[in-house]
Amino acid sequence: MENKIAYLQMIQFVINRLSNNSFLMKGWAITLVAGTFVLSAKDANKSYIALAYFPSIMFWALDAYFVSQERLFRSLYDRARLQELDKIDFSMDVASFKNWQNSWSSGFLSLTLLIYYGSISLAILLVAILL
Repeated sequence: MENKIAYLQMIQFVINRLSNNSFLMKGWAITLVAGTFVLSAKDANKSYIALAYFPSIMFWALDAYFVSQERLFRSLYDRARLQELDKIDFSMDVASFKNWQNSWSSGFLSLTLLIYYGSISLAILLVAILL
């Protein structure tokens, strides 16, 4: 039983790291978009506002990758917790869990990322219109 708990903790550690990376992506996206807003206001140059879309979309794509990887490891965790101890192979291979739900595209279109990065994109558009 101790081996199963250690295995589940290993998987949980990976899930926590991926979740933390996703959190960091959100912070960096806001920071860089706000920085481009400051540059555009300082120099009164509207082209900087268009540049704000680049980090927003790039971090959205990278965040979607971390979300998809987290979903894969959550699937591995679910399988491991339900398996009997003698059937656990202690593998960290998640290839067998790849499907639409755990894909990068699904992560990109997930509700939380759509709301977060959609709001950022909307804010960029509103700032562009106001300037």
